[in-house]
Amino acid sequence: MSTIRTLTINFDSIIIDVIFGDNFMIYRVFCCFDQGRLVVLFNGFQKKTRKTPKEEIDRAMRLKDEYFNLKRQKNDNV
Repeated sequence: MSTIRTLTINFDSIIIDVIFGDNFMIYRVFCCFDQGRLVVLFNGFQKKTRKTPKEEIDRAMRLKDEYFNLKRQKNDNV
């Protein structure tokens, strides 16, 4: 079983939610595209309930923001 869906938290923050596994072990990975060419994986975890824990979504959003902020700072210093 594999599922890919877009999880839109707000207008400026889009994260792709990839779910994969079998009936016994399901895993979820949050990622996004960087300039349409690079897939950046933020965090993954074993899914144990139907609802995604808010702290996992918050972690993915924080890591996404950190990634793009560091990239922006690096580009500003060039």
